Amino acid sequence: MKSHETIVIVDFGSQVTQLIARRVREAGVYAEIVGTHHAAARLDDPNVRGVILSGGQASVYEPGAPDVDDAVLDTKLPLLGICYGMQLLVHRTGGKVEHSPEREFGRAELEILKSDSTLLGGLPRLSTVWMSHGDSIVTLPEGYRVTARTESAPYAASENPHTRRYAVQFHPEVRHTDLGPEILKRFVRDICGCTGDWSMEAYEEEAIVEIRNLVGASGRVVCALSGGVDSAVMALLVHHAIGDRLVAVFVDNGLLRKDEAANVVRVFEGRFGLPVRAVDARARFLDRLAGVVDPEEKRRRIGHTFIDIFEEEAREIGAGWLAQGTIYPDRIESSSIKGPSAVIKSHHNVGGLPERMNLELIEPLKWLFKDEVRSLGERLGLDPAFVRRHPFPGPGLAVRLLGEVSETRLAILREADAIFREELERSGWMEKTSQAFAVLLPVKTVGVMGDGRTYEHVLALRSVDTDDFMTADWSRLPHDMLGRIAGRIIGEVRGINRVVYDITSKPPATIEWE
Repeated sequence: MKSHETIVIVDFGSQVTQLIARRVREAGVYAEIVGTHHAAARLDDPNVRGVILSGGQASVYEPGAPDVDDAVLDTKLPLLGICYGMQLLVHRTGGKVEHSPEREFGRAELEILKSDSTLLGGLPRLSTVWMSHGDSIVTLPEGYRVTARTESAPYAASENPHTRRYAVQFHPEVRHTDLGPEILKRFVRDICGCTGDWSMEAYEEEAIVEIRNLVGASGRVVCALSGGVDSAVMALLVHHAIGDRLVAVFVDNGLLRKDEAANVVRVFEGRFGLPVRAVDARARFLDRLAGVVDPEEKRRRIGHTFIDIFEEEAREIGAGWLAQGTIYPDRIESSSIKGPSAVIKSHHNVGGLPERMNLELIEPLKWLFKDEVRSLGERLGLDPAFVRRHPFPGPGLAVRLLGEVSETRLAILREADAIFREELERSGWMEKTSQAFAVLLPVKTVGVMGDGRTYEHVLALRSVDTDDFMTADWSRLPHDMLGRIAGRIIGEVRGINRVVYDITSKPPATIEWE
């Protein structure tokens, strides 16, 4: 990739570290996440303009807590510590950190104390921030001054403008912090001096060159086309790079939504001019999932089966590369790719891949967030309505069917999910929400239908609002609409007698149930 002004983000294990990168990129500056052991070497790059130390779950005084080389803290570049990053900066430079009697988690009111603060000066005196920490700053290092506080955190922000060291106890990267984007933009543009040369236009041009260099002048590629936004953008990007040397393969794994299989081939061949090889593998996937209830094992078997099929198709057409629509949130949730972040779940195309493959991977979207992928898709000519479609997981309904996967349970879930989506479309709520779907639970409850006793499945409805899919809030759908949806599902789908609505945000939950 072409060199850009870069902010290096040192990952100390927070599950929202990638959101720091996203906010920095929103300010037009390229951000790269690195592990603690690679941070010092990365700062040798002349394109690096500043450093951000992320949050994390550990305590700085515990044995084995994440740390960095002296070279990182001693750098002449501007440095911003966030949450754990602030505590580490204070701890390593002469201040004091102690364990708090109670963990501070959630929204808090921030009061800015210094109107001449380089980082916070000129912002509203009071605003809402998001806290998530179990330790507190007791004493600041020499040369630092406190610039903001909350009721529970007297040192909510501090700075040493002479050494260009800045620190905040709250998380400016999450949407719950009102002024977070402005604070991070001020750091990277005003303090670090970045001009802002990062854009999807630049990314498109560089990705096309990189794909051509990887594949060479005669290499052929198969791409995993699912019908979702990520795979569609990936397919068009690779097609722009190598033309008809790309062959799109759509696998009907029997785990798709109602009528999805027929629509995918029609849409991509008709609207986008991409020839699609359709593979009917429904029986094959269901056979491999028989008796499996553990979600990680489901993902592993689905991932391995996909690869088996793509390798078979690649042999037929003489392709040596497999292109996937993997995006950044897939990678960060599946594995600790750069730092000590905890694994949340294995995405079928990341953690679910076999260790040995006969195909080389091309993942041109792997460092992009969902909103960046959508922006790139519009640049590539995709209909804006298409790129804003709700995400659908690669493992399909297998991870929305809690417990064992069977044809009978899949049929029940498909019909219920179709009703939910139909009502959202009809009411105009589909475009107002970010992701909505139904989940069939491995639970049955007693009910009364037609003057008789029933003992049937429970269905959960899930709808969330988000712009990054790394944090999300549950959608406040109208009660009368939820009642209408539940009534239709119970009346029209045999096998369900109870419908519930999930009102849990992310965090603490994930968006999908498995």
